[in-house]
Amino acid sequence: MKCALVTGGSRGIGRAVCTRLAEAGYHILINYKGNEAAAQETLEAVKAKGSTGELLQFNVGDAAEVQQVLGSWLENNKEQQIEVLVNNAGIREDSLMFWMNEAQWTNVLNISLNGFYHVTKQVLNQMLLKRYGRIINMVSLSGIKGLPGQTNYSAAKAGVIGATKALAQEVAKRGVTVNAIAPGFIKTDMTAELNEKELAAQVPMNRFGTPEEVAEAVAFLASKAAGYITGEVLNINGGLHT
Repeated sequence: MKCALVTGGSRGIGRAVCTRLAEAGYHILINYKGNEAAAQETLEAVKAKGSTGELLQFNVGDAAEVQQVLGSWLENNKEQQIEVLVNNAGIREDSLMFWMNEAQWTNVLNISLNGFYHVTKQVLNQMLLKRYGRIINMVSLSGIKGLPGQTNYSAAKAGVIGATKALAQEVAKRGVTVNAIAPGFIKTDMTAELNEKELAAQVPMNRFGTPEEVAEAVAFLASKAAGYITGEVLNINGGLHT
């Protein structure tokens, strides 16, 4: 059975990615940290698409937890291959650098950057042995151009972009592609507190994007049709920054 693992899959972009990959016929491994009710809703949405899935609860920023939960799953399901990994988990703790405390810096980098390492390290070996895999990292406009009040988030996402480009070159000969998607303003819980009307006016398309539009790009990069695309960062921002 071919599987797709989506970290932070319980809500927003993660949920849209789970349901879209379910349409593509994958068994969906839905990672979540704490909101089991939301994760269960995602699982029901996956099943509604005619596919199957299961929940994997772990904090991507906790190496021991990732090893315990994901490592155990891999050990107990050797006949199943995770063909697609979407590193989507991330948090924001916005603050101007002047006021930012160490916890705000560490927490954001730990989930996005360390989380990328912890999860990818677990599934990469199987992809290399099978000579096939798709790794898709969710980054951000913030990691490309930098956004004031997001020094921590910009640093984390820029780090993942650099890691994407480096890892892509390491594993290309083994049929594994590594790409990143950089959304701009997308209508999710994470952007709910933003002034959408004011910010949308800055976007050439004059609106926020939808999680489903991001998920379509993930589905393409996850497909065999994207086999010659690697080390790339795809911007999905309505023309806000190119």
